[in-house]
Amino acid sequence: MSARLARGAHSVAGQVFALQAVIVLLLITAAALALVFQARFDSQRDARNRSLAAAEAFAHAPGLPQALMSRDPTAVLQPLAEAARRASGLDFIAVMDLRGVRYTDSRPELIGKRASDISRAVAGESFTQVFKGQPSDAVRAVVPVRNADGEVIGLVGTGIEVENVSHAVEGQLPLLVGATAGGLLLGTAGAALVSRRLLHQTRGLGAAEMTRMNEHHEAVLHAVREGVLIIGNDQRLILANDEARRLLDLPQDAEERHVGDLGLDPRTTELLASGRVVTDHVHLAGDRLLAVNVRPTMAYAGRPAGRVVTLRDSTELASVSGRAEEARSRLQLLYDAGVRIGTTLDVARTAEELSEVAVPRFADFVTVELLEPVLRGDEPSRGGVYTEMRRAAISGIRSDSPLQPVGDLIRFEVPTAPMAAALDAGHAVLAADLNAAMGWRAQDSQGTRVALEYGLHSLISVPLQARGVVLGMANFWRADTPEPFDGEDLSFAEELGARAAVSIDNARRFTREHAMAVTLQRSLLPRVLPDQSAVDVAYRYLPAKAGVGGDWFDVIQLPGARVALVVGDVVGHGVHAAATMGRLRTAVHNFSTLDLPPDELLGHLDELINRIDQDEAGGAGNAEGTADGNGSATGGEDAEPDGTAGRASSVTGATCLYAVYDPVSGRCRMASAGHPGPALIRPDGRVEFPEMPAGIPLGVGGMPFEAVEFDLPEGSRLVLFTDGLVEDRDRDFDTGLRLLAESLSRSGRSPDQAASDVLATMLFPVPSDDIALLIADTRRLEADRVAEWEVPVEHSAVSRVRNAGSAQLVEWGLEDIAFTAELILSELVTNAIRYGSAPVGVRLIRDRSLICEVSDGSSTSPHLRYAATTDEGGRGLFLVAQYAERWGTRYTDRGKVIWAELPLIGGAEPQPPAPPDLDALEDLAW
Repeated sequence: MSARLARGAHSVAGQVFALQAVIVLLLITAAALALVFQARFDSQRDARNRSLAAAEAFAHAPGLPQALMSRDPTAVLQPLAEAARRASGLDFIAVMDLRGVRYTDSRPELIGKRASDISRAVAGESFTQVFKGQPSDAVRAVVPVRNADGEVIGLVGTGIEVENVSHAVEGQLPLLVGATAGGLLLGTAGAALVSRRLLHQTRGLGAAEMTRMNEHHEAVLHAVREGVLIIGNDQRLILANDEARRLLDLPQDAEERHVGDLGLDPRTTELLASGRVVTDHVHLAGDRLLAVNVRPTMAYAGRPAGRVVTLRDSTELASVSGRAEEARSRLQLLYDAGVRIGTTLDVARTAEELSEVAVPRFADFVTVELLEPVLRGDEPSRGGVYTEMRRAAISGIRSDSPLQPVGDLIRFEVPTAPMAAALDAGHAVLAADLNAAMGWRAQDSQGTRVALEYGLHSLISVPLQARGVVLGMANFWRADTPEPFDGEDLSFAEELGARAAVSIDNARRFTREHAMAVTLQRSLLPRVLPDQSAVDVAYRYLPAKAGVGGDWFDVIQLPGARVALVVGDVVGHGVHAAATMGRLRTAVHNFSTLDLPPDELLGHLDELINRIDQDEAGGAGNAEGTADGNGSATGGEDAEPDGTAGRASSVTGATCLYAVYDPVSGRCRMASAGHPGPALIRPDGRVEFPEMPAGIPLGVGGMPFEAVEFDLPEGSRLVLFTDGLVEDRDRDFDTGLRLLAESLSRSGRSPDQAASDVLATMLFPVPSDDIALLIADTRRLEADRVAEWEVPVEHSAVSRVRNAGSAQLVEWGLEDIAFTAELILSELVTNAIRYGSAPVGVRLIRDRSLICEVSDGSSTSPHLRYAATTDEGGRGLFLVAQYAERWGTRYTDRGKVIWAELPLIGGAEPQPPAPPDLDALEDLAW
C-alpha cells in the first residue's frame, strides 16, 4: 500500500495534484486577504464620510457663529456637541477656535487643549484624514465655521477612533474565515478529482517516462526536412516519418518489419542493420545522395537500446554550399574593407585601399576617380553635372592594364556611358557586357577598343557619395574572370562603395583641417630668428601626420646681449591647439619684455592660463545656456571633424621650458613647467641631461616654479625639444633619450647638421605628435667688449664715470655716438646715486649695439614723465628715452639694472640747437 502511494506521489498525476492544491491555497489566501483589506478600507471610508457629514452639519447649524462669539462658548456648545455625537454615533465632536483650542470635546479633560494639524481648515478647506497622535489615533474630519461674511471664525472636528473602526472589521472575520475554509475544501476536492482522472489516463507514468515519450514524438514530428528512423535492438523498424518514407521509398506497412524485409538496396540495408555509429556519412541510395547519421538510443525500463537514424537529402548540397561560401566570402570582404579602408586619413591612400581590397576577390581591376577639390581636402560642390575627375588609384591582377594611369584626367562626356549614368542616377550602374555598352565605347573609341581586345568584358560603376555629396567614382572591371557581373554583384559593389565613401570623406575633412592647422601653426611660429651674438641657432618643426598639435619654439633677444630659448607643447591637436600655441607664444613674448627670471615668468604664464580657462569655461557655459534656451541645435554636416567647433577647450596641461643665457657671464638659468629638460653637450663632446626641478604643467596651479642655474663653457651646445621627438607608442621616453644622446654625440657638426642628424635618427615613420627641436651653440663675448666700473655714491663720481666711458668709446672706435652715450650714462648714474642705494655699478657692452647698464641696490622702479616748465628737474628719463633706441629696467637678486641701447652707427647723435652742459645735466632727476 505504501509503495503504491509513493508511486502515485511521484507520478505526473501526483505532481499535478500538489500543484493544484498549492494554487488553490494561494488563490483563496489572496482572496481572503483582499476581502480583509477591502473591509478595512470600506470601514475607514465609511468613518470618513460619517465624520465629514457630521462636521459639516454641525458647522452649519444655526446659531453656531453666535455661540462661538459668546462670552462662554463651552457652556453653550458642550451640551449641543454631546447630543450631536450620540445621535451620529461618532466618538467625538470638538469645536475649536482658529488656534485649535477646544471649546467642546467628548473628553472634558481635553477642553481648553490645542488640537494639531488644522492649518488646512484654518485656510478654509474641509478635509478628512487618518490622524495618528494624541489623544488617540482616529479617522477625523475638520470643517471651518464661517460667519455671515464668509470669514473663518472657528473649526469643527469630528471623528471615530481607529480602534473602533478595527472592531468593525474584526466583526466580519468569522464570516471571512468560514468562507475561506469552505473554498479551500472545495478547491482541494476538485484538484483530487482531476488528479485521480489524470492518474487513470496516464496509467501512473512518472515524469521521466512521459518525457521519454515526448522526445520520441518530437524527433518524428519536428524534423520535417530530415528523415527519421527508429530501429529496435531486434532490427525491426519501430518508427519512420514521412520524409524517411519518401527518401527510401518505404512501404506503408514498414513499421514492425525487419530492416531486411523493407526492400532496400543491399548497401542501405547493411548500413541500417550494422548498428555502427556514423556521422554525416554520404550514402548513395538510388539516385539520391543522402547524409546519414546513426546514434544509439538509451536503454530504459530494462529494455535493450536501439538506434535512431536521420537522413538528409544532400543532392543539392554542392550548389547550396557554393552559394553559402560565396555569401560568406562577400561578408568577409565587407569586413576586410571596414578594417583596411581609411587607416591613414589620407585621401589618395584611402582610394588606393579601396582598389586593393576588391582585387582579386571581387573584381580583376578597380579604378577610383576623385574630384579635384576632394583630393585637396576642399568641400566639393553640391549638385551639378560632373564631367571630369582625376584618377586617384588603380589596382589589378596584372600590371599591364589598358586603363589610364593614376593622375590622368578622366572625362565623362557621353551621358549613356555607365560612369556618367551612375553619376546622374546617384546609384551604381551595371554594364554586364561591355561589347554592347555603346555609350562607353563612344566615350573613347580608341581606348575602349584596346580595353576590349585586352579582355575587359564587364563593368560596375559606383558613385562615391557621402552626406549627399558626390566625391568621386569607383569602377569595378572583370577581364580574366569569365562570369560577368550580375544583380547581386551590383548590390555588393554599392555597399562597398558606400563604406569607402565615408572613409574618403573623413580623410578629405581631415586633410582640410590638417592643412588649416598646419598653415595656422606655421604662421604663428617664428619665421626669422632675431640677430643676436649669444647663440648660434638651428631649429626644426614637423607637424604630426595624424593632426597638428601645439608644439612651439622661440628665440627672444633680451637686454644685455642675453637671449631666451623657449620650447613648449599644448595638449590636443587641430586648429584649437595651434591657436592656443599662438596665444601662449605671444604671452611669453610679452612677459619676456618685463625681463623676468624664468621661474617668475612661468608663474605669470600659469596665472594667465588659469584666467583664460576660467573665462572660456564661463563663456562656454553661458553660450550653452543661451543655445538651450533658444532651442537651437548645433553641429550637423558643417561641424568640425574633431568635434571642437562651438565649444571651448581647456589650455590646462600645456608645458613650457624657458631658458635665459648670458654671453657675458656664461651663466644659463632655466625653469620648466612640466616639460622635458634640455640636452647639454659639453665642449669635449659629452652629452648630459641636467637635473631639472620637477615642475607642474601650466594651468594646474598651486605650486611655485623653481629655476636652476649653471655655467656653460664657451662652445657648449643646448638642445631643447618636445616629447614628440623622443616618445611614441612604440618607444618609451628613456629609450628616446638614449637615442637622442647617441645622435648628438657626433663631433664637428654645425647646429643645422646636428638637427638633421637628430631627425634622421629619431623621426618616426608616422609621427603621432608634433616635433619641435631647437639647437643652440653658446658663445661668449670677448672681455675687451665689456667695460665695468664701480661708482662711489657721491655726485663728483659722475664726471669721472662719464670721462671713463668716453675714453672707452674712443678705444672702441665709437666716437660718433660718444656724446649721446655720455648724456645717457650721465643721467642714469646721477639718478642711481641720488635715488638708489649702494652698490652702484656701470657696465658698457659693445655688441650689435652699445648697451649702457647702471645698477644699484634699490628695487624702486623709475617712471618716465613730462616735467612742467616750472620744474627744476624731472627730465632725465625723458632725455634717455629720446636719445636711446631702447631702454628699460630689469630686477636682480640684489637690486635693479637700468639699461639703454644705442645703435653703433647711424643718425643717432642728437643735434640740439644749443647742446646742454653735461655737468649741468647731472642735476636733472626722474
